[in-house]
Amino acid sequence: MAQQWTSVIENEIQARNAEISSINHQIHSNPELAYEEFKAHEAFVTILTSLGFKVTPHAFGLETSFSAEFGSGGRLVIFNAEYDALPGIGHACGHNLIASASFASFLGVAAALKASGLPGRVRLLGTPAEEGGGGKLKLIAAGAYKGASAALMVHPGPGHNLPSHIRGVSFVRMLANVKFRVHFTGKESHAAIAPWDGVNALDAVCLSYNAISMLRQQIRPYDRIHGIFRSAGDRPNVTPGNCCVEYYIRSQTRAQAEALWQRVLKCFEGAALATGCQMHTEPLNSYADVRPSASLCKAYVEAMPEGTVSYDEPKDILAGSTDMGDVCYECPGFHGVFGIGTEEGSPNHTKGFTRAAATEDAFARAVECGKGMALVGWRVLSDDVFADEMQKEWEADMKLAAQGK
Repeated sequence: MAQQWTSVIENEIQARNAEISSINHQIHSNPELAYEEFKAHEAFVTILTSLGFKVTPHAFGLETSFSAEFGSGGRLVIFNAEYDALPGIGHACGHNLIASASFASFLGVAAALKASGLPGRVRLLGTPAEEGGGGKLKLIAAGAYKGASAALMVHPGPGHNLPSHIRGVSFVRMLANVKFRVHFTGKESHAAIAPWDGVNALDAVCLSYNAISMLRQQIRPYDRIHGIFRSAGDRPNVTPGNCCVEYYIRSQTRAQAEALWQRVLKCFEGAALATGCQMHTEPLNSYADVRPSASLCKAYVEAMPEGTVSYDEPKDILAGSTDMGDVCYECPGFHGVFGIGTEEGSPNHTKGFTRAAATEDAFARAVECGKGMALVGWRVLSDDVFADEMQKEWEADMKLAAQGK
């Protein structure tokens, strides 16, 4: 990459540090839950408009999504800005930092496009409701990623789990997650006067819970099954007639998670049969596995300060699932992780992580990652050979994904 464009990108991000910091502070100080991110949406729309960008509020049919784009022709690179928080503990997954990094990347690439006059488009996409709401699934369905050459974002993680000289990991796989609610319907009765008249839906819940616990002995080390009781009766002296559970079934790939769900489903069906209950399933917004583009990940390692970003170690820096996985099935994707100043016992989704995500050091690290992503995004737009190799690699990986690999 020509040093000229590297300087243009880095200088623009540095010049806009105040605007990026403002967004970061506003989002962290005003935590909003999935699909309720009205303040974050307004803050982005206002500041992007003031900077002269064409902004579409309420983009792609989602009230709290937005889209800002610059450039014309050529390839399209998208940077995802997440900004939803968690109930009770605020920005305990650091989405303020994700939004800041992507904002920085967008500004840097837009400046390079403007200065170079080259064809190409860059889009900053507001992606609400990652925390269980499946916002990107709705954006995919609405065509937000149609025609994209790449989609990038970076996620904060617990810095105390990284070696002292490493500040981030580039190639990070995350599990697919199939989510369901299961409803059992029995028959109420007075638990003391006529228990024989009842059909106990709570018995079906407990039988299925124990069956799944036994199933865990025969699943692979990377598989995960976990659930909760959504409803389990109202009074001890009333045989529960309606109960509901909610389960997440995770595995390495979308195909493997769906296959594991079929095994879990038999536990519910067996419990319903044994207790005489009826049952039905309610699918929730399932997430595909994150399948990062190796080309994008290698380019990110090269773009960051030498020796600060590992390619794929430690592999467990950020577990779980995200709707960014589904984006990786739409186009080549990048979902790297950077560490912030957490203490032992304060990983993502804890109050300690919320505090760490508010620090100036965490913001500085997010902006540094934003610079790195911008350099990678610019390479996608300006380097035909790199873009072609990246696309062919992704197409080959999608063939493997279709085979459940």
